[in-house]
Amino acid sequence: MDESSRQVSGSPAGRVRGIDLKLRLALRVVALAAVCFVAVAVYTLIDSDRTTRARLGHIADIIAKDVSLQQAQMRWFSRSSEFAPDLQRVATLMEPGLCIAYRDDAGTFRQGICSGTLADDTAAPESFAALYRAIFHPGEPVTRPLVDDGNPGGVAVATFDAAAQIGQSWREASRLLSIMAFALVGLCLAVYATLARALRPTRAIEAGLKQLAANDLSARLPRFDLAELSAVSDVFNALAQKLQSALAERNALTRELIAVQDEERRHLARELHDEFGQSLTAIAARAAAAALTAERDCPVLLDECRGISRTTAAMMETLRGALLRLRPPDVEELGLALSLESLVASWNGIERGRTRFEIAASGRVDDLPLGACTSLYRIAQEAITNAAKHARARCVQLRLEAGRDEIVLSVEDDGEATDAHLAPKVGMGLLGMQERVVSLGGTVRFERQPAGGSRLVATIPNMGAESWRCPM
Repeated sequence: MDESSRQVSGSPAGRVRGIDLKLRLALRVVALAAVCFVAVAVYTLIDSDRTTRARLGHIADIIAKDVSLQQAQMRWFSRSSEFAPDLQRVATLMEPGLCIAYRDDAGTFRQGICSGTLADDTAAPESFAALYRAIFHPGEPVTRPLVDDGNPGGVAVATFDAAAQIGQSWREASRLLSIMAFALVGLCLAVYATLARALRPTRAIEAGLKQLAANDLSARLPRFDLAELSAVSDVFNALAQKLQSALAERNALTRELIAVQDEERRHLARELHDEFGQSLTAIAARAAAAALTAERDCPVLLDECRGISRTTAAMMETLRGALLRLRPPDVEELGLALSLESLVASWNGIERGRTRFEIAASGRVDDLPLGACTSLYRIAQEAITNAAKHARARCVQLRLEAGRDEIVLSVEDDGEATDAHLAPKVGMGLLGMQERVVSLGGTVRFERQPAGGSRLVATIPNMGAESWRCPM
């Protein structure tokens, strides 16, 4: 599978949405019920055919007994041997579609009676009629032999009209199928409603999982009535608690590491200021004195002395920039808002119009813990430095919004967009910014448009308190 195929299959649009669990279970129950109903319908047809043949057998037995009685009466009265029974005596047994008959020993038809049928009694679909004929063979006669004084006395025959038997079976089956269809619909609705009620807690589980996916580890699930869902709730809550504890420990460790780094930076800044700065100051003073002496006694060395002074001044300027990056004193002395304004002003002075830096702050940005102030300043400092050095922007805008629930810091530029710089690099300080933001329980994202320009947005929860406000 190539990369594009993996991206499509992994994207939300490429995923096939599964069927609803309630609908799936309801369909399975309905399918099982439908199979049971079909089995009941088949059994009903088989029982109907068996009942019909049993009724025919009973009628044939009655006819055989009546005809045997008539034969005995004929012998008693010494009548002619030409026997023709009177089947009207059993005419009360007749029903629509029934035929009764008598055949003598030679198989000759002697007498028969058939009851007619109505058109509605024989109405049945052709497919049902063909299937019924293939399975049950309707219209087959039922015979009973007659015994007259130990000798065969003929055969009594009873049969149903095939079309009438099929029509009767169809009426019974259609009534049963109609009842089962209504029962199936009712069962489907009842099962779906029951499952919907039973699986209603899955919505809470889905919402909890979405909260976890959104890094909200405070999500918890309540206890449910179903034991299985309660087990899921217990595992979910335990997992969320462990993740929350692990994240809190990681953030605390990150804050400690950042504090150690800041302390090391302050220590390094003091060392550079006290040692290297004093050395540069001494070099600058000696170079100035040497220049005065050279101007009076040895003009040839004057340019060399001035070159040493210029180099020393450049090193002093570089040292001041390094000290500013290592230890931002303005945050501790002036507060976050004025420190950011000072940062923007310093960059405007450095760029001298090549890049314009702007700042906009809203809300009570100074009512924040000192750690949050320092982290926000560091993030803004790193983002502005990246924009100034790498984006080749004409304008860089810094915005700080302190809302009631969260603080949003954004740095946006209109720099050039090239394929090599469409994504931020770890070496550009993004990793450090992410560590600071995550340690404060926030998020950071980097956006770059193909047409040009980029935007970095850091969001942290507002933890401002009067007892922890930044120094003013």
